[in-house]
Formats: sequence, structure tokens, C-alpha cells
Amino acid sequence: MSDWLIFAGMFAAFFATHSIPVRPAVKERLVARLGPRGFTVTYSALSIVMLTLLTGATQQAPFVLVWAEAPWHRPVIWMGMLIACVILSISIGQPNPFSFGGRHNGAFEPESAGIIGFIRHPLLTVLALWAGLHLLVNGDLAHIIFFGVLSAFAILGQRIVDRRKKREFGGDRWEELLEKTRNHRHFSLPSGATALRILIGLSIYLLLVILHPYVIGQPVFL
Repeated sequence: MSDWLIFAGMFAAFFATHSIPVRPAVKERLVARLGPRGFTVTYSALSIVMLTLLTGATQQAPFVLVWAEAPWHRPVIWMGMLIACVILSISIGQPNPFSFGGRHNGAFEPESAGIIGFIRHPLLTVLALWAGLHLLVNGDLAHIIFFGVLSAFAILGQRIVDRRKKREFGGDRWEELLEKTRNHRHFSLPSGATALRILIGLSIYLLLVILHPYVIGQPVFL
């Protein structure tokens, strides 16, 4: 019972540390004290620490099997995580006024939005992919709650960010920019910079495969 209480407590702490600092009034004070870059670095570090602690609490929770792993689960995860790593590498640090994780958002051009034209919230999409894919091979109750809640959090979080950005931009301006971005999205051969980002994404995937047995305790490829 105590392990379940620790698990529940870590979940509560995880959501508190993710939601409270980004509330407009709280964020404004933190940014004033830390600066925009300091806030981003601190918030990112806190998120990683809390996710690590929550992962540990999930692994320590009692094991209650709900479904068993199927043969097709792992190939789906291998391909899905490769796609997630490429999405992350292509999108992070790019101008993106619709979500968080972007840089130099004032330089955003809807005519050449790239992946942002198709995936408005790439970081939340990657989180949803990661959690949803890992839900397949972790069919015990604690991991179902862990990955299921994180996946739902990432999906619902996109609507929350949309509402927040609409307020910041003004509804009409936000809708106009979104419409321009959608009208100009197109597929094309990757440029040199994009190709480099794709290679970085593949490298991230390879690094995750190598580190997975040491960090999580399970090899990716069995």
C-alpha cells in the first residue's frame, strides 16, 4: 500500500511542478527573477528530475498484469520512436509561435513553416508518441497509469496551449496566422540544414538504444 501512496504522491508532485510554474502570474515573476533563458533551463531541468523520480516510483509500484506483450508491439515501438526522435530533432529550437520550445518566434514565416505546418505542438506530440508507444509493452497497472496519463496529458495539453496562445495573440490574429500556415504547408526534399537535423535525430535514437539497458534496465532489441 505504501508503494502505491508514493506512486500517487509522485504523480501529484509531477503535475504540480509542471502546471504551477507556467501559470501566467507565476511565470511572470519567475521570468523576471531568472530571465527568459534561465526560466526555460530551470523548468526543463525540473521536468527531467520529476519525470525521473516518477519513473522510479512507477517501477517500485506493485506489479499487477493487465495485458501481456504481443509479438508486434516491439517493431511498432522501434519505428514509432525513430519517428519521434526525428520530429524532435527537426522541430526543437525552430521558430514556433503556436507552442513552446521554439526560438526566435518573431522570425516565424508561415510560408516556410516546415514541420510546424503539420505538427503545431511537436514537443507534446513527441511526448504523446513516447508514452503511447511504451504503453504497448508495459501492460502492468502502474505503467498503464503512468504512460496512459502522460499520453493524455500531452494530447490535452495541446488544447490548453492553444487557448493560452490565443489569449496572448488575440483570437483573430492567432486564427489568421494559423490559416496562413496551413495554406502554405507542403512536402519537399529536405534542405541541407533539415537533413543535418534528421541525422541528429537518428543519432539521438541510436543513443537512446545504447543507454536504454543502463538507464531503464531493459534492452531495446531482444
